[in-house]
Amino acid sequence: MDTQLVCFVVAAILVVVGIAGTVLPALPGLPLVFAGMLLAAWADDFQKVGPLMIGTLAVLTVLSIAVDLLATAVGAKRVGASRLAVVGAVVGTFAGLFFGPIGLLAGPFVGALIGELLNSRELGKAAQVGFGTWLGLLVGVVLKLGLAFAMLGLFAFAWLF
Repeated sequence: MDTQLVCFVVAAILVVVGIAGTVLPALPGLPLVFAGMLLAAWADDFQKVGPLMIGTLAVLTVLSIAVDLLATAVGAKRVGASRLAVVGAVVGTFAGLFFGPIGLLAGPFVGALIGELLNSRELGKAAQVGFGTWLGLLVGVVLKLGLAFAMLGLFAFAWLF
């Protein structure tokens, strides 16, 4: 089998898994998308997608990591979340993986709610913190998806033109 073809197939798999990883917390979404694009460009000897575009895609990948951390932190901070609430949101996100799409949506909220209840024992505040933390995570996912599709668009443009 042709080595270049294998590289393109692996690159496509990395991109698809990376797109899934923008929603699924266990996968490093945009770094995988970037790795797939870098592999495809390398397999083509950087003829269609050159170093400048690869550099641009690398910057967007780093930006996506910052967006992910910042969106969650801002969502949690705006509602006064404790460390336990943030840890709970992370644990809830991973636990939610086992319950499908509903778990992915409800897991961070339930985790943050439980974490804040353990910290303050006030249900009203815990619910507010759970919602704020969940909203921050959701905003992060939406922004990462936007960056992922921007990266795909830039890569496709460079490849085709």
